[in-house]
Amino acid sequence: MTIQTGDFIPAVRIKYLTEGGLDEVSTEDLFTQGTSVLFGIPGCYTPVCSTEHVPSYLRNLDDLKAKGVDRVVCLGVNDPFVMREWLKSLHAEAIQALPDGNGVLTKAMGLEMDGSAYGLGTRTQRFAAIIRDGRIAHLAIEKPGVYDISSGEAILKALST
Repeated sequence: MTIQTGDFIPAVRIKYLTEGGLDEVSTEDLFTQGTSVLFGIPGCYTPVCSTEHVPSYLRNLDDLKAKGVDRVVCLGVNDPFVMREWLKSLHAEAIQALPDGNGVLTKAMGLEMDGSAYGLGTRTQRFAAIIRDGRIAHLAIEKPGVYDISSGEAILKALST
């Protein structure tokens, strides 16, 4: 079942990369206090994710923060090493990587997609969410192959309404 506006973010633990090596974070620790923007990508280094989705959040980062966003987090079914290097290559270190290598959070949210036709396997659907104190306040899930309602600009607009 797909997560809905008003639902709490599922409580799972995800491995991520720090300067000291692999560590683990709980979604409860990450999302239960303050306002977060979580956006999901089908894959690191893929064209739309690299040239449009992440750059839209970089362009709007200051305005998102001015609207009360504490953190912007990028979720993808990629390993921690690839995700960190990809965000570095985009000069997007201000965006927190949430590498869901095993798809644990993606599946718990019901936002998995079958990318087998492209050799990607199971991935995260393209989406964006505003999370306030652990609860989904706004959720925009893109239709397959579409990039429109999950951009940084769209989320900035949603924060303004």
